[in-house]
Amino acid sequence: MHTLYKDSNSPRIEPQELISSNPFGTFFGVSQAVLDQVWGQLTHENGNSVAYISMEIGADPDVCNPVKDLLGDLPVADISDPQLLSFIEKLRKGPEKIPNYSGGLGVLAGDTLKSFADCHIPVAAVSLFYRHGYFSQYVDSLLGQISQQVSWKPEKTHGLYLLQDPDHPDQPLTIDVPFINEHNQDSLAQAQVWMKMEISQQLDFFVPEFLLDFHLPGSPELIKKAARQLYNAESTIIKAVQRRMLGTGILPLLDTLGLTAKTIHLNEQHGVSVVLQLISQELRQELNGQSLTSATDQQILAAADRVAQHVVYTIHTPVKAGHDRFDKGMYAGISRSSCQHLLNLLARDDDSPHSYNFTTLAMQVNRATNSVSRLHRDVTRKQFPQFAHKISAITNGVHHPTWISNNRARVFDDFEELRNWRHDPGVMRQSEQLKDQPRFRNRLLQAWQDDTSRLYHLVNQMLMEHRNQRQKTWIDPPNFYSSLIDTHNRLTPDTFTIGFARRFSTYKRADLIFDDMDTLCEILIENNWPVNFLFAGKAHPADEPGKTLIKMILDSQEELYRKSRGLANLIFIPNYDMKLAKIMVAGVHAWLNSPKRPLEASGTSGMKAALNGVPNISIMDGWWVEGYHEGATGWKFGHEGPVEEACLSEDPSTLLYKEDSAAFYQLLPEILAGFYTGSSPELFLDKAAMNLALNIPIFNTHRMTAEYLQRYRLSLPREQEKIMLRHSSCYDSNRQ
Repeated sequence: MHTLYKDSNSPRIEPQELISSNPFGTFFGVSQAVLDQVWGQLTHENGNSVAYISMEIGADPDVCNPVKDLLGDLPVADISDPQLLSFIEKLRKGPEKIPNYSGGLGVLAGDTLKSFADCHIPVAAVSLFYRHGYFSQYVDSLLGQISQQVSWKPEKTHGLYLLQDPDHPDQPLTIDVPFINEHNQDSLAQAQVWMKMEISQQLDFFVPEFLLDFHLPGSPELIKKAARQLYNAESTIIKAVQRRMLGTGILPLLDTLGLTAKTIHLNEQHGVSVVLQLISQELRQELNGQSLTSATDQQILAAADRVAQHVVYTIHTPVKAGHDRFDKGMYAGISRSSCQHLLNLLARDDDSPHSYNFTTLAMQVNRATNSVSRLHRDVTRKQFPQFAHKISAITNGVHHPTWISNNRARVFDDFEELRNWRHDPGVMRQSEQLKDQPRFRNRLLQAWQDDTSRLYHLVNQMLMEHRNQRQKTWIDPPNFYSSLIDTHNRLTPDTFTIGFARRFSTYKRADLIFDDMDTLCEILIENNWPVNFLFAGKAHPADEPGKTLIKMILDSQEELYRKSRGLANLIFIPNYDMKLAKIMVAGVHAWLNSPKRPLEASGTSGMKAALNGVPNISIMDGWWVEGYHEGATGWKFGHEGPVEEACLSEDPSTLLYKEDSAAFYQLLPEILAGFYTGSSPELFLDKAAMNLALNIPIFNTHRMTAEYLQRYRLSLPREQEKIMLRHSSCYDSNRQ
């Protein structure tokens, strides 16, 4: 049997030691001692843990997998234990996608759980299990985005386990969840429970994600429909029921597993119906057997105040469409009168008196609300002035070991000044001292070039496939360049490359920089500057304006190429996911962000680029207000005025296309001159080093986790507290 080592200072590990079990199943990736320790913390009577609730969690195993990294090339032929062999085979050959996320919110949740694991914070996450995931994106140059139903095999996916019933180990664990169906009748739904393990880099801790699978034969049809796809928008009732499935399933799950968390963290308001259950529990105790309908307004508000002491809430959007609102008449058909009484008091919507506002409910019933950037804090206070006193900022971060490329990681590993950067991102401040050292600059440049070459290999391969598929399928290739590419005419990595990848929504203005194509092309032609624009991202299947934006990008490709005399290429990469994101953020030369200020609450794709040293070109919105550092790390453009009520409009006439695109065209020559002047892009290397020094210590989820701990009120061992204080000392998100 081969012996494994987590690092040079770690004790040896035998692969067999990574198998562990408890009454709910047998798992692979942590030792029995680790499983027992973590499970013991999560079920301890002191309740010193957190239940983290998120509608989506993105943590694909093909992007970050500490177990696979450790096992490396372990020879299968040397394994005689059939159980171990089965786990290894699934790890190596099983699916590497868990399509239970749509974009930034889910990926942030996954990154957060990874840092909880790395930092040994006792957390159990709860989300829903979607039989058809989100959707696969096909893109046709004539039709635009085409949504394709996802088909995946969870039972073959490494690190994902269907929990077993302790009393009947041959049967799945199920929980009963009470519901009111669309006919306003009492109903009972069942959910089986899947668990994914987010395992620490050292394999010495983990955070369980519990995924509630309601798509079972005995469940009501409405429930099964809502369980099929993330953000199912088939009808308003299905949307409301999906939210209820998440929120109403939390307490039965915790009770069934024996989890004792005293704090519930709502990552957005999707699962906020859990607070209605908690308030109802408080009222039942107070009313001593009387019907909940007999509760007075004062009793309800007092119970809500008591429940609020157990809830932490993170709001992620200033966009009104991001707040769940449900018509009172519709909701009356799927809820009891006692529930409606609670909502009438706690979820009032002053702008729409006939609707319940579930963001207002989440705002009302919590002990701490946080935005996801400083600017977003100020916007949220304006949107919800009645709650302004308890709205603070915890700026988002990303899990730096996940998003820093392997090539960059090898550079950091090679410098003693950056030792232990994976566990303490604050040490990356030392990069400023290395900035002018030739060896560091050369190594960083070579890593960047290697990552760019990898990205272009992927892009050229994709373009060739699109060229070939024209003859084999009904899909018209989504890229004009597919008609030009051949073995002698490929895109090259020495061309300045701007990346843009995120959800396609109108306020994000994906087409902003192409608003005046003539001006853009004149800049390139006048200086003979070639530029490649690599775009990716999905629009929600029900977001017609967002899908129109994708179609506009496709329709601009040939015009841009012709008008620029072949100097500019606009390439769209379909089916954006975490693996593609990791390649893009490391391989481009600059990352573009062009939302209408102040509608981007945070934005994490630009953070991922910055953690690789890649400078941003961005509107001063979201995180970039904090990450710009007076130009040391990238460039800014566009409107920077004060935040007024009118700024929050998404009306097309208010999106500032002319003003902000003109600012971009004014800035572009400076950027391109910096790239193409001299034998190597010294300006870009300076900004790269400063991104490492200034932005890695701030925009990581270790620091973000440390700031959340101040809201969680957990009791941690003294040494662990010191580590978390070191992370939080790197930055104070809530500074005015």
